[in-house]
Amino acid sequence: MAKATRLATQDASFYFLDGGTTPMHMGSVAVLELPSTGFDFEAVLRLVEARLHLVPRYRQRVREVAFGLARPVWVDDQDFDVTYHVRRSALPSPGTDEQLYDLVARLLSRPLDTTRPLWEMYVVEGLAGNRCAVFVKSHSALVDGEAALDIGQVLLDDTTAPAETSEDLWMPEAAPSEPALVVGALAQLVSQPRDGVQTLRMTLGDMSSVVDETVNAVGKLAALARTAAQPAPSSPLNAPISRNRRYATARTDLEPYRKIRARFGCSINDVVLTVVAGALRNWLLSRGEPVAEATTLRALAPMSICEAHPGTNGASVVDVCGDDGRPHGRTSSFLVDLPVGEPNPVMRLSHIAHATEAFGRQSRPVTARTMIRLSGFAPASLHARGARAASSQSHRMFNVMVTNAPGPQIPLYLAGMRMAEMYPVSPLLKNQGLSIALTSYDGNVYYGLNADRDAMSDVDVVAASLHESLEELLDASG
Repeated sequence: MAKATRLATQDASFYFLDGGTTPMHMGSVAVLELPSTGFDFEAVLRLVEARLHLVPRYRQRVREVAFGLARPVWVDDQDFDVTYHVRRSALPSPGTDEQLYDLVARLLSRPLDTTRPLWEMYVVEGLAGNRCAVFVKSHSALVDGEAALDIGQVLLDDTTAPAETSEDLWMPEAAPSEPALVVGALAQLVSQPRDGVQTLRMTLGDMSSVVDETVNAVGKLAALARTAAQPAPSSPLNAPISRNRRYATARTDLEPYRKIRARFGCSINDVVLTVVAGALRNWLLSRGEPVAEATTLRALAPMSICEAHPGTNGASVVDVCGDDGRPHGRTSSFLVDLPVGEPNPVMRLSHIAHATEAFGRQSRPVTARTMIRLSGFAPASLHARGARAASSQSHRMFNVMVTNAPGPQIPLYLAGMRMAEMYPVSPLLKNQGLSIALTSYDGNVYYGLNADRDAMSDVDVVAASLHESLEELLDASG
């Protein structure tokens, strides 16, 4: 029997948003240490093939319904070819990190082939220091973070020997015929006319009409954080963007964040946002932008809410992760004004900690599930949560998205190669020149900065300023 699964509303929204200057793929850059036996591309390919059954969506493609009568459906790719998706690439040896990030930026700029499953993996050889890299990009419609995982989550092991998996005897299911899809769409249109009208608007590219219906709901979310009474401040971060990208990274130790958290009784996420605020302050000053003491930039900051713990003076503090570096509890998103005009880093931390504490005290916090229901743009994973919560008018509500996804604090391996570094990639939204994603892993914090090539030609300044901002805060904390 022909089989197909209709895309969820938020997945369909991302599928139709992917175009022009906003390719909606997310991803990661893993830097791996080569074993003494050298590089083995075939081992990576075999591993991917062996784990694909754990992410069945990665062998399915999107098929649209005629005339946009209903949301598209997932169907098995009858001609699935893993060698199309897993690609071998190389830098001119010895390749530098800068050359790797330039390659990542160029790959981020390329759209995914919508006639095939919406993901690609690049295994990059030639990196100096006896290393290679694996860059994965997956469409935001492909991963929902629960039933459908990102392929990067199933490729890593905690030992050099890959875990055994059951034998995969996958056979593609036959796709439904065009008449069957139309009949099913008409039936749904009759039973759920509102859903059908939204789908037609998305298909025709009229996303603003769909978004208009959720602006009030998103506004309520912002009100909970007490930051959206006014539009986001004017900022060079918000400008028309192109499809072309720049990518920069920063690596910092995790221990200073823990020390600052213990010193001030705040959360690690507060420290992260303060470090970002300091970096953006230095970037604005480097550009000669006017920065007064009251200057702020508004961040959309999805975070994993942990159990509250006592802070200073008996205050309750909501943390983003435990000492094991893993997220606990529910996931929420909120808008926070980053005090980039405040010259004192401790005062910046105090402002941010107060804002997040107030958010944590809300009696009815807006969780990820609520955001999915309200806006239809909620993300499939923590690093895409802010993007899904955003809309074509989202640039009026915030200046930059900052996503924090804590990771394991033990070494992980891919096909026997130790993962030395792991930098996330989150998508850019309309008129958003910069997106900052970070992940803690094995004692370090890794920042990935995805930026528009024209609007943020100096994104490397922001990356370098992250180190300076952390050192400044650590020194000030005594």
